[in-house]
Amino acid sequence: MSTDTEWPLWEVFVRTRAGLDHKHCGSLHAADAAMAIQMARDVYTRRQEGSSIWVVRSDQIVASDPGDKDMFFDPMEDKVYRHPTFYKLPDEVNHM
Repeated sequence: MSTDTEWPLWEVFVRTRAGLDHKHCGSLHAADAAMAIQMARDVYTRRQEGSSIWVVRSDQIVASDPGDKDMFFDPMEDKVYRHPTFYKLPDEVNHM
């Protein structure tokens, strides 16, 4: 239940220093994107463990319907060519 005086909700994603991807770590209310970044830094990276922060307004996130799971994910199982199992990757290729 939101009111006109409540700040928008932002989802916070942080990439750790050793990480390759951003992970969702929580939510917060902020007036704008700059404030959301500042607050996310203060709340979710207190021990200097982050290297990058993303904030996204919760009302801007579009998600698939769990009821459509079969339509989105089951067809992938029959496409084995999408998985790199038919060849050996060179050692120089990292994080694949």
